[in-house]
Amino acid sequence: MNIKLDIDMSPEELRRLLGLPDVEPIQREMLDKLRKRMVEGVDEYDPLKLLQPYLTGTLASWDLVQKMISVAGKSKGATEASGARNEK
Repeated sequence: MNIKLDIDMSPEELRRLLGLPDVEPIQREMLDKLRKRMVEGVDEYDPLKLLQPYLTGTLASWDLVQKMISVAGKSKGATEASGARNEK
């Protein structure tokens, strides 16, 4: 048995139906504050400094991934090398 149900509603209507809060005013306020800070400090504007709190964890995660790949590659190479020696 197949049941197909098509509902035509806007994202706003779905948000209200599910009881989710309206975050648009908060988003708008945050973007206005960010825009104001960028305009006030145009000469000293550093995009990396602005994004640094978000990148810190991400860069650390990538460093960990690189280390894991490096260790996995070394252990695989050592396993293959010892396997080649055992075959001789």
